[in-house]
Amino acid sequence: MHAIDPRHLVTLEAVVRHGSFAAAADELACTQSAVSQQIAEIERRIGIRVLDRRPVRPTEAGRELLDAELAVRTSTAIALQELSALSSGRTGRVRLGAFASAAVGVVPCALAGLRRTHPDVQVNLTQLETEMSYAQILRGDLDLALTFDYDRAPRKPPARIRRLLIVKDPVLVVLPAAHRLAGHESIRLAELADDDWIASSMIARQLALLAQLSRTPGFKQRLEFDGDDFQTILALVDQGLGIALLPKLATLRAPPGIVTRPIVESPLTRFIYTARLDTREAPASLATIEQKIADVLRAILIGL
Repeated sequence: MHAIDPRHLVTLEAVVRHGSFAAAADELACTQSAVSQQIAEIERRIGIRVLDRRPVRPTEAGRELLDAELAVRTSTAIALQELSALSSGRTGRVRLGAFASAAVGVVPCALAGLRRTHPDVQVNLTQLETEMSYAQILRGDLDLALTFDYDRAPRKPPARIRRLLIVKDPVLVVLPAAHRLAGHESIRLAELADDDWIASSMIARQLALLAQLSRTPGFKQRLEFDGDDFQTILALVDQGLGIALLPKLATLRAPPGIVTRPIVESPLTRFIYTARLDTREAPASLATIEQKIADVLRAILIGL
């Protein structure tokens, strides 16, 4: 078995991630023929197929090589961050990922604060959900991310990622202002069992918990929203099409015709974290923006 060109492993990773030779070629700025040749060269050198072509997916050998490629990327990214930590941190670039409600509700204020104290630090912001953020951190494509999970559905981060809990974000019941229970300070779940519920793929799993918490059958979704934009769910509730469960952070820009109320029973909670590579030292610019994000989140959700 002869040595494999590391650049060909980057090509293999792109093909598998996109599930397409053509899409990988577009990302790598080369021809589809060049991508095919590089994959063929890997297979020639090791004497084993690394990809099934239809559909495009890695073989067992391909998965082994992808694990090796990711380990190299992650180790390189850690080394680069630790070298960057030796600088003063007054300049540089931070690649930041954030889930949708944080990208609109937290990041702008944090970046405004960063601009005042570190005007020469450049930030590239990408809206990403948690699992994609972790993947991009490990590949060295992202420096810092805002991620989350729920108390009833915890998700451990991958190895070599340092995750720091910033704040607890309570999940609230979202109601039209004209709802019969809108005047209550808090709401018992059993009183909502027969209401029409609006659910997204991210929130639908919470509905199954409501019957358990309230010990009451019901909680059927009437309208399903296929997306991750909580503002759309708020608009649907505002039009009287149902009620919903949303984290508090997602409701801060709710229309005036909506009210939010806490749950009387055992509350549902979303945990919000910052995540980055687990290095001995973080670049000063990275540590600064992480702290500013934490300060803004705590001020919004718990008033600190």
